[in-house]
Amino acid sequence: MKGVPILEGRYSNILDMFPVECKEFNRIYTFYNNLKEGRFTTTKCKGCGKVSYPPRVICPECYSEKLEWIDLPTRGKVVTIAEKWRGIPICFTPPLIDAWIEFPDGSPVKHVLSRLINCEVGQVKEGDEVQLAVFDVPSHPMDKGKESIMVDRVFFAFEPVK
Repeated sequence: MKGVPILEGRYSNILDMFPVECKEFNRIYTFYNNLKEGRFTTTKCKGCGKVSYPPRVICPECYSEKLEWIDLPTRGKVVTIAEKWRGIPICFTPPLIDAWIEFPDGSPVKHVLSRLINCEVGQVKEGDEVQLAVFDVPSHPMDKGKESIMVDRVFFAFEPVK
């Protein structure tokens, strides 16, 4: 349809499902900077020791803002899988494959729910090992003073260990 940018293959921030990751817009921008380095991280309270995932800006236990970044495992095992064919965001191609992933004993976080990528339906089974996959998402225009800059972005999912 002419005049609708997303249908003409151009960027549309209205349909963008990924966060703006710059310091000026997002208080957990460190999480995305760490992803760019291949690190999967979250926050830990320096006061009470509470580890929270997803990362926080305030401890949900003691309400402290004194948090530190800690590394999480980049590999885990699939506990269960959900394949979604309908009701998915307009910019994604079905199916979306999500997995409940269990990290090894001793991890500060026991489980995460994540999208699985780089695999076909039925390829990954319960008990299979998966690893962190960091991928680029379209840059986002951001107003900075009187000019507009493009913000480089990444996001994460998990993929089968090859």
